[in-house]
Amino acid sequence: MIDFVLDPVRREFVELLPLAVLFGALALVTKRRAMIDAVKRARPEITTNLVLLLINAAVIVPLLAVPLMTGQSFIPRSAALVAFWEGVPGVLSVIAAILLIDLAAYWRHRLEHVRALWPIHATHHADEAMNWLSVRRKHPLGEIVAMMSDGLIVLLLGLPFWAIAVAYLLRGWWGYFIHADVPWTLGPLGKVLISPAAHRLHHIRDEELMGTNFGNTVTLWDKLFGTYLDPSPYVNCETGIAEGTRDALGELARPFEARYWRKSDPVQVEQPAN
Repeated sequence: MIDFVLDPVRREFVELLPLAVLFGALALVTKRRAMIDAVKRARPEITTNLVLLLINAAVIVPLLAVPLMTGQSFIPRSAALVAFWEGVPGVLSVIAAILLIDLAAYWRHRLEHVRALWPIHATHHADEAMNWLSVRRKHPLGEIVAMMSDGLIVLLLGLPFWAIAVAYLLRGWWGYFIHADVPWTLGPLGKVLISPAAHRLHHIRDEELMGTNFGNTVTLWDKLFGTYLDPSPYVNCETGIAEGTRDALGELARPFEARYWRKSDPVQVEQPAN
């Protein structure tokens, strides 16, 4: 039983080590002498993000990851659809998986910005010193919502499990990248892929502009549903929420505070782009 809990935690550290080296080098190149001050400023947030990451890895992932990735126990999969994808080139299967997971994540993300789910999602937006680990700043309830919903479409449509796994891996790496503290719009590529600047704009401390750029990987769904906003005028914008940032214990308690459920109390909710 102990190994069942500890094995995901060990895997997290193994996976995070090369990412820490990569983003540490990126910070050194982009910030140079300002790097030390940036690390000091982000240290409390990084600590909170790591604690939440470990809680989710030790508790939520072991409970949900295995049945979700196999899917066979509770997700109906049409034999005809499974056979169809067996005849599709592997690269196209991965691209389809990325697009479809992004579609499900887009609508899940938009729903997280309405009053009913905001108390859970607010934890993710609370970082005032965004860093690559901000992608893992999720309340356990938010982690459950994402894990239960993002892969549903691709499982129902019968996409190969290996293609789904590759799509999750690529989207995961991209998620770390777009949360990094770099002012990059990615130029022409940023018209197709969500850039760090575009996602930082989503984390802006502004209720109206926060309702933009919900995608994780591609801009397609934001553009199709009218929530894409060019991040160029908002590079290096201030991030965070009116409710303020907290340590890990404070974030775990956040959704259960009565003020989030009183209609008379204002909370940040989605204001879609025009």
